[in-house]
Amino acid sequence: MQTDKSTDFLIIGAGFSGLVAAHRLAAAGWKCVIVDRRDHLGGNAYDRVDAAGILVHQYGPHYFRSNSQRIVDYLSAFTEWHQVSYTIKSHARGRYWSFPINLNTFEEYLGRESTSDEFTAWLEKTRIAIPEPKNSEDVIISQVGRELYELFFEGYTLKQWKRHPRELDASVCGRIPIRTNRDDRYLSESFQALPKHGYTALFEKMLNASPGVELHLGLDFKEARARWHHQHLIFSGAIDEFYDRRFGALPYRSLRFEPESFSAEQLRSRLAISGKPGFWQPAMQVNYPNAEIPFTRIVEIKHATGQQIGTSTIVREYPKDWTPDDEPFYPVPTSESRDAYLRYEKLTSAETQVSFIGRLATYRYYNMDQVTGMAIAEADKLIARYGTNL
Repeated sequence: MQTDKSTDFLIIGAGFSGLVAAHRLAAAGWKCVIVDRRDHLGGNAYDRVDAAGILVHQYGPHYFRSNSQRIVDYLSAFTEWHQVSYTIKSHARGRYWSFPINLNTFEEYLGRESTSDEFTAWLEKTRIAIPEPKNSEDVIISQVGRELYELFFEGYTLKQWKRHPRELDASVCGRIPIRTNRDDRYLSESFQALPKHGYTALFEKMLNASPGVELHLGLDFKEARARWHHQHLIFSGAIDEFYDRRFGALPYRSLRFEPESFSAEQLRSRLAISGKPGFWQPAMQVNYPNAEIPFTRIVEIKHATGQQIGTSTIVREYPKDWTPDDEPFYPVPTSESRDAYLRYEKLTSAETQVSFIGRLATYRYYNMDQVTGMAIAEADKLIARYGTNL
């Protein structure tokens, strides 16, 4: 693509953060160049149709949900929605369990019917009183006691983070609800849906609705910064990489994905397990907390997308140590890593022509709606600063 080698805003990263900010700024008349080192737009939310015809999430499942009608309305300009209540299971002790923990889980544990009152009374006797939970272990055992914590949380967390739950911030396991009713939804937000035609289609429509925006793929940050003169830089990559890791690399967790597809005939033999024709497993996501199983979960996204197709694809997800050659999927939520990040954050106060947005640039775990809101807010702040160019 021919360019004049100058732009008003240079945006690093073509995921939710970069694309939303670019759309907002372009609507105010500013020229934007978005670059991404990958060969596709969409960041980790990128999805595609695989050889089996299944719309798969390339970098693990992305379950969109929000309590913000403003964010939902904003994204609805670029997609219709497929409503879904995300449900998952946990596989332990040789069987599938309802998860997150709810009344159904308790009945499976007892092997008989029960009531919310009985479950509530049982929790009161079983949980360990911790007035101010300081870590993820404290959060769960203070709600359900040690046995259910060990059954569902401890092994899974050790595999996912390679750290014990007591080493991790309380928010890690605290995001998972505990319910005494039969609500078995994985998430609690009022709006739960997936883009009807996928995230990639949403991003493409957003880009097409952004005049004055150029997208360049397969370019890294340093090359892009040298190539385009720009008034302001918006950075959504890893903050330690921005500063050439002068204080050392921040800790991240990475992932390896192992997909496997099945024909309609193969799926018929799984009907007794899946309980639903055309599927391999009984839920969109099945967690495997047992230490002897190397992967943390198996995702069959077709449960959520609602595709009407005879084949299906599952993806086994293996957490792994991060190296500079890997994608940094998750900032590690410990006090030590937070302190390490703060050394980099102090440097950003001197960056008058740079904005840092997104999960990696702020070293925090954010949901997609939160990242969208952050990008809108930053773009609006920049428009207030620089005005419009219409």
